[in-house]
Amino acid sequence: MQSTTPLSPSPACPVVAPMPVAPFAGPPACVAAWTAVVRAHLPHLSTPVASVLALWSLGMVLAHSCGLTSVACTVAHLLDIKEGTARQRLREWCYAKEHKRGAHRQEWDVTTCFGPLLRWVLTWWAPGEHRLALAMDATTLGQRFTVLAISVVYRGCAIPVAWTVVAATEKGAWRPHWEDLFRHLRGSVPPDWDVLVCADRGLYARWLYRHIVTVGWHPFLRINQGGLFRIRGQARWRSLTSAAPQPGHGWSGGVRCFKTQPLDCTLLARWDAPHEEPWLIVTDLAPVSADACWYSLRAWIECGFKDTKRGGWHWEQTKMTDPARAERLWLAIAVATLWVLSAGSAQTDLGSASSLPDDPLTSATGATPTRRSRPRLLSVFRRGLLTLVVALLKGDGLVFGQFRPEPWPRGTPLQRVSFPEDQGGSLAAAA
Repeated sequence: MQSTTPLSPSPACPVVAPMPVAPFAGPPACVAAWTAVVRAHLPHLSTPVASVLALWSLGMVLAHSCGLTSVACTVAHLLDIKEGTARQRLREWCYAKEHKRGAHRQEWDVTTCFGPLLRWVLTWWAPGEHRLALAMDATTLGQRFTVLAISVVYRGCAIPVAWTVVAATEKGAWRPHWEDLFRHLRGSVPPDWDVLVCADRGLYARWLYRHIVTVGWHPFLRINQGGLFRIRGQARWRSLTSAAPQPGHGWSGGVRCFKTQPLDCTLLARWDAPHEEPWLIVTDLAPVSADACWYSLRAWIECGFKDTKRGGWHWEQTKMTDPARAERLWLAIAVATLWVLSAGSAQTDLGSASSLPDDPLTSATGATPTRRSRPRLLSVFRRGLLTLVVALLKGDGLVFGQFRPEPWPRGTPLQRVSFPEDQGGSLAAAA
């Protein structure tokens, strides 16, 4: 079950200058300009829903918070209206229809925005770059919420494009939720793009691997070491730990993993010295077309969760208790994050996403950075926030940039583990 299409590194993306949308003409014009952008990329939303979404996301950027009170105060000053009016407008946007006031109440489904949201990201993606890395993971908020999210990972950050919020204490399988999220995203990426879907070993399941393949994307799932594999064309079963038995070793090839729940796939194994244990990755890509180091991109979704919480929008301070309302608020968080990261990408030199210069798995080249090539000191998220606020203060209007993904990481060559009658592939790092 291997892909025959190579997934080779793409050339460096060109530097793109910031793109002002409209000259500054006071706060109302700023709001109108951003509302027009939101409506252009989410055209299925009604005018009232899109307008309040624009207020939510713009208010979050200026307040550096997704808290209702902070955003309402910001919006009230922008529009010169009463704070209570702004607060009620923002609050009811998160409500279900039956809980809203007035005779013209509207119901809207946040899941209808997932596909358009991903297409919005691709619209601002660097021309000629047809690779995309997604990560899926779960994050909790105390004993209230568990959020299952699929995000576009980008330069040490992450943009949520599909999510569901459930009560943290709710019993039940997550499989239906994940399948629904992928269903809403299916068809949002052109078929000639290569899409990698990374997940940690706690989420691995055979059904998940097959479901991602069905969508037309490439699973890149980490698995536990406690299992067996059999090299394609051989009869002997081996321990997964034998594929990378010690630091400095690795292996890749076509295999059948697991005896009880068998999976025909490519196994990528590597153990780098700084790590306490090896990475074991299963994918449908051919061994010569994949690098286990790409799995390091998955960690960026955790950085995205940090930006959503204490490092950015401070969602951990929310007073919400209804999962459905939290799902709607996450749409405003996603739109604001998308905008901020695009603005942060407008700089000429973003630097590497790595903050670990001695770790080849988080370096784009595998080389130890010099003083000139040191990892960036300011995240794209933080840089984007500062860029937007300063642009508004200077009267430059709304500023956007174009997403410029950095080259995917490459690992240093490792010693390939030798198996008798090995007909498999080559070590990914040496490919």
